[in-house]
Amino acid sequence: MNHLLFIARRLYGHEGDTKRVSRPAVWIATAGIAVGMAVMIVSICVVAGFKREIRSKIIGFGSHIQVMNYESMYALQPKPVVVSDSLMKQWANISNVRHVQRYALKPGMLKTENEFKGIQFRGIGPEYDETFLKKNLTDGVVPIFSDTVSSNRIVISHAIAQELHLNVGDKVYAYFFENTVRARRFTVAAIYRTNLTDFDNTFVFTDLYTCNRLNDWTPEQVSGVEIQLHDFSMIDETAASLARHVNRQTDPYGATYTSATIMELNKPLFGWLDLLDTNIWVILILMIGLAGFTMMSGLLIIILERTNFIGIMKALGATNTSVRRIFLFFAVFIIGKGMIIGNIIGLAIVGAQAVFGWVHLDPSTYYVETVPVWINPWYIVFINILVLPLSVLMLIVPSFLVSNIHPVKAIRFE
Repeated sequence: MNHLLFIARRLYGHEGDTKRVSRPAVWIATAGIAVGMAVMIVSICVVAGFKREIRSKIIGFGSHIQVMNYESMYALQPKPVVVSDSLMKQWANISNVRHVQRYALKPGMLKTENEFKGIQFRGIGPEYDETFLKKNLTDGVVPIFSDTVSSNRIVISHAIAQELHLNVGDKVYAYFFENTVRARRFTVAAIYRTNLTDFDNTFVFTDLYTCNRLNDWTPEQVSGVEIQLHDFSMIDETAASLARHVNRQTDPYGATYTSATIMELNKPLFGWLDLLDTNIWVILILMIGLAGFTMMSGLLIIILERTNFIGIMKALGATNTSVRRIFLFFAVFIIGKGMIIGNIIGLAIVGAQAVFGWVHLDPSTYYVETVPVWINPWYIVFINILVLPLSVLMLIVPSFLVSNIHPVKAIRFE
């Protein structure tokens, strides 16, 4: 085996006559592998980055798991459930749970002098993790929201601000309709922008106390609890563990607790994100096929041009299998070089986009302003492990051309 590898290496490194047809064939095959690798790396990093960015935004509005009143799953109006400090501590101690925070919902309408818009107030308390809001702020400062006093301040989205012509510091009236019409005046404290149209056009953040008062709930009653996790990949296991503590339990008012993951609450969006995986597999199959067929044509040219060499090897006692292995080793050198070049080009493109964000998108269509990328080393390793054996397997059939070359005719061949 070592002597076959040595011969293949010598053949690969031998420049020979510069007019030979095989040299351009080697270059084309190497370029085909390099282009295929670069496209696969860029594609998988972009799709992974896009999924990660959109998923993080959806989770920002609802965390990984929510505990709520069972009736809220089907009711138009939010239903309350009692969440005491002891319950929050109990849920916070479940494995993989990073943070627990309460929320309260109240539908209403914002109205200015000339415009109005139906919205959903989302009341948050002092334990709320402001990382998501602060990351997506475009103007203003997120106020300190309380569960014991009203601040009369709100955080609205850029879309709502544009539609109602509001800026930070402006006053705006909110109206709430139940048995009677109630009005509250709020000050715009900050403006956020996530580019998730359905969410940006709906949610307005205010303090938990205000929503509770508007709902006529007790201080311990809320719409639910948002639970953030350390590891998203373990969300199903954590949700199952939480369900054993929560589901079918009742509060002092008879409300039944239930829990749901963010995927269950946003099935259309996560279903759409899962479809992107199909696109990745299509790209991988097409690029591996392109690289494989380029290598097949290149190998056929190389074998035909080395007919004289094949004849001499067979005359010296080499078997068809040994000669085929020489040319397969030759092909591995070409594939390896193309993969190295492709990795360098692909990672350079992805790295440049991650640092400089040169390629922009329409946020109203794609939910992001620049093409998001995520370099996951395991994905890169997977692509490299996948490409090499599949490319070599595709070359086994054309390598059998060696069996049809007879030593006497091959040695005479020019």
